[in-house]
Amino acid sequence: MKLEKGKLAPDFVLADNQGGQVKLSDLRGKKVLLSWHPLAWTSVCTDQMRALETHFDQFEKLNTIALGLSVDSMPSKKVWAEVLSISKTKLLADFYPHGQVAKEQGLFLEELGASGRANIIIDEQGVVQWVKVYPVPELPNLDEVIEVLKSL
Repeated sequence: MKLEKGKLAPDFVLADNQGGQVKLSDLRGKKVLLSWHPLAWTSVCTDQMRALETHFDQFEKLNTIALGLSVDSMPSKKVWAEVLSISKTKLLADFYPHGQVAKEQGLFLEELGASGRANIIIDEQGVVQWVKVYPVPELPNLDEVIEVLKSL
């Protein structure tokens, strides 16, 4: 399945780096940015997740929860977030079954064994409003994402 604009985003529950779990449907009433990155501990993914943390307050003003997702395990995401000083942004682990949510969203790259790089915006009712998939080596332009959020 591939996420499409105008369709309800499929629900999921994933562990986060802060020791909790995030259920997508529990976030209704807020916009949600799903920021997929292939693998923790790599340079572009590091920059992508740091950008989410840097813009945390701006996301809050836009009634948006930004989440970083990858197929890495929760312990790896926890330590990585600590090393990067990411304390407010939740980093989710789509680890077991390996990449299940990425597969459900049409973002799993079999040849890489990880998700692709993408940003997905879901509105307050749980409907997908914007999907952009990036080449794996490309750092997403967060200014573009913020402009889309402002327009919703």
